[in-house]
Amino acid sequence: MRKHDFGNWAQGVTSIVQPSPDASGGHEHYRLRIEGLGVGTWDLDLATRELEWSDAARTLFGLPPGQRVPYDAFLAPLEPKDRERFSQALKRAIDGCCGFDLSFKVAAGNGRGQWVRARAGVIRDEAGEPRHLSGILLDIGEEKQLEETLLTRESHLRSILDTVPDAMIVIDGCGAIQFFSTAAERMFGYSEHEAIGRNVSELMPEPDRSRHDGYIARYRSTSERHIIGIGRIVTGRRRDGTTFPMHLSIGEMQSGGEAYFTGFVRDLTEHQQTQARLQELQSELVHVSRLSAMGEMASALAHELNQPLAAISNYMKGSRRLLAGSTDPNAARIETAMDRAAEQALRAGQIIRRLRDFVSRGESEKRVESLSKLIEEAGALGLAGAREQNVQLRFRLDPQADLVLADRVQIQQVLVNLFRNALEAMAPSPRRELGVTNSRAADDMIEVAVSDTGTGFPDDVKANLFQTFFTTKETGMGVGLSISRSIIEAHGGRMWAENNDAGGATFRFTLPAAPNES
Repeated sequence: MRKHDFGNWAQGVTSIVQPSPDASGGHEHYRLRIEGLGVGTWDLDLATRELEWSDAARTLFGLPPGQRVPYDAFLAPLEPKDRERFSQALKRAIDGCCGFDLSFKVAAGNGRGQWVRARAGVIRDEAGEPRHLSGILLDIGEEKQLEETLLTRESHLRSILDTVPDAMIVIDGCGAIQFFSTAAERMFGYSEHEAIGRNVSELMPEPDRSRHDGYIARYRSTSERHIIGIGRIVTGRRRDGTTFPMHLSIGEMQSGGEAYFTGFVRDLTEHQQTQARLQELQSELVHVSRLSAMGEMASALAHELNQPLAAISNYMKGSRRLLAGSTDPNAARIETAMDRAAEQALRAGQIIRRLRDFVSRGESEKRVESLSKLIEEAGALGLAGAREQNVQLRFRLDPQADLVLADRVQIQQVLVNLFRNALEAMAPSPRRELGVTNSRAADDMIEVAVSDTGTGFPDDVKANLFQTFFTTKETGMGVGLSISRSIIEAHGGRMWAENNDAGGATFRFTLPAAPNES
C-alpha cells in the first residue's frame, strides 16, 4: 500500500470510530471489524481525562488487556519531547485548527521501542463544545524501519557523492537545479542551498548561457540527442565569473512522469595544465635531442676530417721543400701560396678539434633531481600508448636511492629513448612487461635499470649497440643510444646493456648520488 493510500484509509477509519447520533448502534460493529485488522481504538474524555482503550491499542503499548490506564500513564512511555508534541497537537485539535495526527515511539522493555501513529478527531456536543477525542492507533514499525533504511541508503549515497571528485548536478525538465553535489560546490563556488532552484544556465558562459533553455525546449520537442549519452568537452562558469574547461556527460531519467537530467562534470583544468607541461617537456627533449644529434655528428665529422686536413698540410710542406731548388721565376710566389694553404689547413684542424672538445666535454646544468619524478615525467611521454599495446608497467623504485645530481632534460631524454626502444622491441612478443628499478651502486652512484620482455639482441649486435649510426631498425638513424651513452658519461656515469635470462633486454646506467642525501 502506498503512503498516500494508507493516509486516506486511516482517515476513513478515524471517521468510522467517531459515533454520530444516528449511527451509535453500528459503532460497535465497526470497532470490532477494525480491531480484527490490528488497528487499536482509543477515546479520551476531554473533561475527565479518562481514557478508554481497545485490546489492540493496549497491545501496541505493551499493556495487559483489561488494565485501566490513566491519561498520565498513557503519556509516561513517551519521550519528553513526544509528550510535549502530544499536548500541542491535542490543543490544536480542540481549537479546531487541524485534526490530530501524531507519530511517536513507545518505550518497551527490550529497549528498542514501538513506533505508533495516533490519528483522531474531536467529537463535539450539540453546543459545539469539544467532549471527546476519539481515534485509532496504528503500528508503523515497518514503515519507520523502511524510512530508516532509505535514510541510511541516502546517507551512504551522499557520502559516496561527497568523495567523488566529479561533480554531479540534477536538473528538471525546465533546467532548474534539483541536486548539487559537494564536488559541484567546490567546482562552481555555489553552496547547495544557493544552487537548488537556480537555472543550470548560470553555470555556463555566453553564448551557451542564453541558448540553454532553447536547447532543452528543442530536445523535448524533437527528442534529438546532441549531448545526452555522448559527453563532450565544454566550458563552465564559476560563481566569480571565471571559466574553466570541463568534460560533461548527461543522462536522462523519468520520475513521476517528469523528465530529469543528471550531469557529471569533470574539471579539466589540471589535465590541460599537465598536457601543456608535457608538451613543453617534449619540446625541450626534442630540442636537446637535436642538439645532441648535431653534437654527435660534429664529433664524428671532426674525427674523420682531422686526418685528411693533417695530410693536406703535410703534402703542402713537402711540396714546398721540392720547390726550394727550382729556378722557375714564379717559385717564390708558389711557395708563399703553399705556405698559406698549409696554414689554413692547420687552422681548420684546430677549429674542428675545438668543436670536438666542446661537444665531448661540454658542461650541462646539473642539479639535485628526484629520479622518481624524472621517471614519471619521462613515462608520460615515452610510454604513451603502452596501455593500448597491453604493456604491463612495473616500477619498483627505492626511495632511499632517489636523489641524483643530473641535468633533468638530458636524463629524461635518455629515459624516453629507452622506453620507446623497449615498446618497439616488445611489439611482436606475446608477453609484454616493462620494468624500471633503481638501487644504490658503488662509489656513491645510483643505478637505473630499464628491462623489457622483447626479443633481446645477438652478441654481434650487442657489441655495436652504442656505436654512432649503428641501428637494427629499418627507419632508425642509429644516434639514440650513442647520444644516451654520451649524456650518461658526461654525468660521470656509465651505460651498458645485457640480455635477460627469461628473454628480453635490460639497459642500465649510473648517475652520481646527490650529496648529503637524507
